[in-house]
Amino acid sequence: MTHSPEDMATSGRVAGIDYGTVRIGIAVSDPNRTIASPYENYTRRGRDHDARRFRRLVEEERIQLFVVGLPVHLDGRESEKSREARQFGQWIETTTGVPVAYFDERFTSAEAERFLLDAQLTKKRRRQRLDMLAAQIMLSAYLESRGKGRLPPEPLED
Repeated sequence: MTHSPEDMATSGRVAGIDYGTVRIGIAVSDPNRTIASPYENYTRRGRDHDARRFRRLVEEERIQLFVVGLPVHLDGRESEKSREARQFGQWIETTTGVPVAYFDERFTSAEAERFLLDAQLTKKRRRQRLDMLAAQIMLSAYLESRGKGRLPPEPLED
């Protein structure tokens, strides 16, 4: 079941998911949904183990919403990987009871790779960080797209 963002609470932590068949990049927002931080690259280990991991993530981080990135074609059409990501989103919602939204993740992996290359990390270190950084980039874009219409932040006290 896909929820529209209007149906979901507007506060509480969000987990961004960069879906992969072997590894899943995870990023998590702050409770006010203003900052996304890389969280983990999770290596899949089978449905039962994966279910335990995502239930624990929901419990430990108090996740209120998952945002699963959809890898779409340049023209906006969904790809086979998009369909797999949607199936994963349905599974994670059923498994955890937490609603799922979907968001276009075009170019996030390429952007993450460029960032890691600019940081002059070794190939091994780039591989260790790529998926969760892509998840962070996608989640940041999602949060920014939903931020319109929010009240401006409170002024800082001196």
